[in-house]
Amino acid sequence: MRRLSLLLVALVCVASASAQVPYDRLRKARGEPGSWLTYSGTFDAQRYSPLDEIRPDNVAKLRPAWVYQGAQAGGFEATPLVADGVLYLTEPRGPVVALDARTGRSLWRWEPVLPKDLRTLGFGPSNRGVALLDGTVFVGTLDAKLVALDALSGAVRWTVNVADNKLGYAITSAPLALDGQVVVGVSGGEAGIRGFLDSYDAQTGARRWRFETIPEPGQPGHETWTGDSWKTGGGPTWLSGAYDPDLDLLYWGVGNPAPDWNGDVRPGDNLYTCSLVALEAKTGRLRWHFQFTPHDTHDWDANQIPVLLDAEWQGKPRKLVLLANRNAFYYVLDRTSGEFLRGVPYAKQTWAQGLDAKGRPLPVAGQEPSAAGTLTWPSLQGATNWFSPTYSPKTRLFYVSVREMGSIFFKGEAKYVPGAYFMGGGEAMRPGEEAYGAVRGLDALTGEKRWEFRLLSPPWSGLLATGGGLVFGGSNEGNAYALDASTGQALWTFQTGGGFASNPMSFLQDGRQYVAMATGNALFVFALP
Repeated sequence: MRRLSLLLVALVCVASASAQVPYDRLRKARGEPGSWLTYSGTFDAQRYSPLDEIRPDNVAKLRPAWVYQGAQAGGFEATPLVADGVLYLTEPRGPVVALDARTGRSLWRWEPVLPKDLRTLGFGPSNRGVALLDGTVFVGTLDAKLVALDALSGAVRWTVNVADNKLGYAITSAPLALDGQVVVGVSGGEAGIRGFLDSYDAQTGARRWRFETIPEPGQPGHETWTGDSWKTGGGPTWLSGAYDPDLDLLYWGVGNPAPDWNGDVRPGDNLYTCSLVALEAKTGRLRWHFQFTPHDTHDWDANQIPVLLDAEWQGKPRKLVLLANRNAFYYVLDRTSGEFLRGVPYAKQTWAQGLDAKGRPLPVAGQEPSAAGTLTWPSLQGATNWFSPTYSPKTRLFYVSVREMGSIFFKGEAKYVPGAYFMGGGEAMRPGEEAYGAVRGLDALTGEKRWEFRLLSPPWSGLLATGGGLVFGGSNEGNAYALDASTGQALWTFQTGGGFASNPMSFLQDGRQYVAMATGNALFVFALP
């Protein structure tokens, strides 16, 4: 009994320091390189760790320090958060675990009770992480609830119903915690939902605002829809965004229109699908938008991570937002106004002749889905997808995992049935296609490719750049790897036994740098001996 009491005391001592992550810590996370406090590490979403203990000259010695095995079947897609010696992680179907960052020992576990008729249309049962604010851990569930957990114990503080899962809504992304509020988006574009982005009071769970991604009659952008098509127009917001505290603007990607492959029932540009929206964080009011793929019929949503960067542009300092889009174009925008500054292909694409002076694509005739099937690059999954890019201020390169692959796109009948697939066609791989993957280092301001590291197959893993001059990632074949950030040369690899579909991160514990990478059904945490 005494041993059990001592163990409980020890666990509380380990976890007690983790209970407070105020907004000021989140805002100043760049100055706290030993922690990882948000999904992308910092509000600017650069996914860059300044830690430099692990370098090109010693990374070959990297070995697992500890491994956490998930309790449920399914592949991890989550990015862990680390604060004050505690690591917070979600498992595929949404359980949240708090682990001792030194050893991987479990401190507490919370598991959602999901309905037997759970609907996950167009995506697997996955969860990509949590948000921290003050003494609370926030998580979204597959049945479209937002839950606030006590950071010390995992006890539920409040739960809100964000949307109706029976209509196809779900939450798969990590929420984003701001000053007193938590912002969360929804999945379900393949079910003909009407997408939105919500903000909730962090203390009470009361909804502060909602931004509808498909405008209703009387709202700006509604004219880009025809008839009642807006009611089932899609526009999911299923990945986390970025935030500029000085401008108080949120930057969030919006997904595909519905139905996916038959645009006949929704003539027009279909705002704000396939767009980046900049919203006032206090009110949810739209400040500006930029649509990458008007009237999308290939499911090339804009649910990629926007990366914020302050840099000199044509001789003057400028606030920028960078995005490698699923449609195979790399974009540089002014993040104050949304002005298009540059756009170039970063992967093979056959659907557009290029972009005009305002960034609008110039479509190639005959590339729309058809009854017989139309071969187009990139594939349904895009030139990249939800997994995160990274930016290094040391090299000034933007690193992105690339999928070089085409698809045959089919057009079919589209009939809306609540809670069912609303696709309007289908997609198939080209027979015998030699698809491959790559990590590409791009000049952040021009999009010019500086180097490439080839992968055997199109990846599902994001990337992490570090102050030690490395880029970490993982392959479908289970290889964790580290590349030289300047050249792309492979310097280290480790076979984990499970395919990667997550994003790496790094943290400091007791003066020692760790790199955490979720793979298969396990979290590997690496360190130097």
